[in-house]
Amino acid sequence: MIESILLWIFGIIIAPFLSAVILKVKAFFGGKNGPPIFINYYTLIKLFQKGSVYSKSTTFIFKMGPIISLASALTALMFLPIFGYRPIFSFEGDVIFVLYLFGLGRFFTIAAAMDTASPFEGMGAAREAFFPIICEATMFMIFILFYKLNNHLSLAGYFSSSSPSHLWDMAGTSMVFIIISLFIVLLTENSRVPVDDPATHLELTMIHEVMVLDHSGPDFAFIELGAFIKLFFYSNMVSSLILPFQRDGIVFPHSLILGIVSTLIVYTCVGVMESVVARYKMSKVPKFVLTSFALAFFATVITMEFIK
Repeated sequence: MIESILLWIFGIIIAPFLSAVILKVKAFFGGKNGPPIFINYYTLIKLFQKGSVYSKSTTFIFKMGPIISLASALTALMFLPIFGYRPIFSFEGDVIFVLYLFGLGRFFTIAAAMDTASPFEGMGAAREAFFPIICEATMFMIFILFYKLNNHLSLAGYFSSSSPSHLWDMAGTSMVFIIISLFIVLLTENSRVPVDDPATHLELTMIHEVMVLDHSGPDFAFIELGAFIKLFFYSNMVSSLILPFQRDGIVFPHSLILGIVSTLIVYTCVGVMESVVARYKMSKVPKFVLTSFALAFFATVITMEFIK
């Protein structure tokens, strides 16, 4: 249990650093040096030192949005086997609980955006409410496949110890479809290119960023930290499948290094994606997100046929 708690704290601490890796990769492709690798820590410290500004037209919902968004991400991370180690909490069916935890954070973020009565934030909230619906369907399809393969309905049963390698043994090349599908979900849930561009400041094309325009100070820091943790959560799932090595019996530091390296690969892929692919038109985003569900569906059907 102590080891799981320490890894949970370590995941929270390292999440902003890993997000800065994406900025470095994008700067490399642009022929620039980019911001310092610890830029996200500087930003969070600066935001916590400032005060929050609230409009007279907002209510307590506007203040609750950032807090619940961060709390849901922190709680969800407690159920994730970080770098293959057992999580703090685990029970059969926790995958559904975790998905709805993220849904709870998303709901209050949307509610806080709507509470400002801003048409731009309302537009971003509508998009934020639409695209994750497809992602949830994709995640449920993936978890159905995983349940059929190892009879578990928990994140610990899918991503801890030797479970990822067992999934590869059972599903074979269908796991390639699952990895691509999960990567698309990662990009969508975290508002990354080509679904959204976190660097843009044009309200007409923003999704997540437009919803948090009125937040400032510690409130904005909560939102940013929650976003870093959420990206780390999905990246850790993808990395566990990319390098599905059996980690039983591996010395702790070596296993930790293996997990960090595999997660860095995912963050690097996100940076490469944002460097070589342009943001899609809003009309094409649903088709891109639906691709994740199609891949997960075909992987499930193909695997079920082989199991028969």
